[in-house]
Amino acid sequence: METPERALPLVLFDGSCGFCGTAVRILRGRWFKARVEAVPFQRVDLSVHNLTVDKCEETLHVVDGSEVFTGGEAIARILRSSRLPWPVVGAVLRLPGLRWLTGKVYAVVARNRHKLPGGTPACEMP
Repeated sequence: METPERALPLVLFDGSCGFCGTAVRILRGRWFKARVEAVPFQRVDLSVHNLTVDKCEETLHVVDGSEVFTGGEAIARILRSSRLPWPVVGAVLRLPGLRWLTGKVYAVVARNRHKLPGGTPACEMP
């Protein structure tokens, strides 16, 4: 099945998580101005992107053309769509040593998102 072409990367976040919603608003706000389309994964036909609810509950996804980025890679992709200096930061986060570290930091944040600003008990990972 072909994925539809989009002008902007599609950020699929957990719409039931206050922390995720806050993070998306910040990324699209004045500091980052990320040029992305952000939609809760609960409102998208995930099968079009070969994704499942289980996958999307586990981690952030960014669909950009035929590529799907997850976790720390997704954050780096969003930063690369933002205003300066964030594209540089996003590119640096993809470097081999930092890519590994970014993934680990993302995992810690994701596991603890219910404890972070904007987080609620509904944000806790399944």
